[in-house]
Amino acid sequence: TVWYIAFKPNVSLPKNYAGTYLYLPTGISFDEFYKISVEKKLFRNPKTFLITAKLKRFKKPRPGRYLILRNYSNNQIINKIRSGIQEPINLLIPSLRTKEQLAGWVARDLEPTKGEILHYLNDDNFLKQFGFSSQDVLAMFIPNTYQFYWNTSAPAFVKRMYREYKRFWTPERLKKAKQTGLTPKQVVILASIVQAEQMSHPDEWPRIAGLYINRLKRHIPLQSDPTLIYAWGDFSKKRVYNYMKKINSPYNTYKYAGLPPGPILNPEPSAIDAVLNYEHNDYLYMVARADFSGYHHFSKTLSEHLKYARLYQQALNKRGIH
Repeated sequence: TVWYIAFKPNVSLPKNYAGTYLYLPTGISFDEFYKISVEKKLFRNPKTFLITAKLKRFKKPRPGRYLILRNYSNNQIINKIRSGIQEPINLLIPSLRTKEQLAGWVARDLEPTKGEILHYLNDDNFLKQFGFSSQDVLAMFIPNTYQFYWNTSAPAFVKRMYREYKRFWTPERLKKAKQTGLTPKQVVILASIVQAEQMSHPDEWPRIAGLYINRLKRHIPLQSDPTLIYAWGDFSKKRVYNYMKKINSPYNTYKYAGLPPGPILNPEPSAIDAVLNYEHNDYLYMVARADFSGYHHFSKTLSEHLKYARLYQQALNKRGIH
C-alpha cells in the first residue's frame, strides 16, 4: 500500500549505528541526491523511496548536512531535506599562525574549500566593508566554538565571524582599549605578540603586555623574536640570530618601531584581556630564564638584561639548541 511505502522505516545502517550524516552540496539536483544516497547504501529499498518522492512531488533537495536516523521512513527523509532541517556543526576556531592555516582548518568542517575561503581572506575589496585588510584579517577570528551550518558559503562565514568579533568587543573592552591608547585591532595585534612570546605560562601575559606598552609609549622598537620568526615564515626556528634581524619586513620589530601591520596569530580571548588589563610596570626588557622553566627575567635596565641574556645564550649553547 501507499501508506506502507511512505511510512515504513527505510534506512539501512550497520547494527551499531543509530544514524548517519548525509552531506548534500550546494546546487545539488534530485538525481545527484539519489545517486549519493544509493552509493551510501542509505535505503533498504531504493525503489519505494523513488515512488514516495514522486507522490510527494519532491524534486529539489536543499543543500546541507542532515542527520538521518535508523527508524526514518521515506516520508521523514523527504520532509527533512525539503525543509532544510540541518544539524549545525560546532566549529572550533583555535589560535592559528596564518590565514592559510585558518582556511585549511575551516575547510575540514564546512563545505567551502580552503581556496574559496582564502580567496575572501585575501580580497581587500571584500574585507574593507568590515574595516579589515588582507594583512590584518586574522585579528577578526576570536578563538572559540561557533555553530555553523555545513553549507555556509565562504563570504557568509567571514561575515558571521565579523559579527562575532563585534560581539566580543563589548563597551567595557572598548573603554579599556581606549585607556591603553590602542584601537581594538591594535590590541589584538599586541595580544598576538604577547601570546607568541609566552606559550606556556599565561600568568606572565599582563606583565609582558605592560613591558610592550612601555616600549610603544617611548617609541622604542618592540624587538620581539616571534615577530621576526613570523617575518621569516619558518615557525620551527627556536632561536633568533643577528642575520635574521636584517630582513626587510614590516614584521621585523627590530628594524621598525611600533606594531606590525597585522597579528602573528589570532590570540586567545584571555591574551586580549591580558593586554586590556596589562600590568603597570617599568620593565623594558625580557629574556627567557636559563632554567628552561618557560618563565622570563624582566629588567628595567639594559645592563641587567644583558646579564640574563648571556646566561640564557650559554644555556642554549650547552643544550645544542640552534
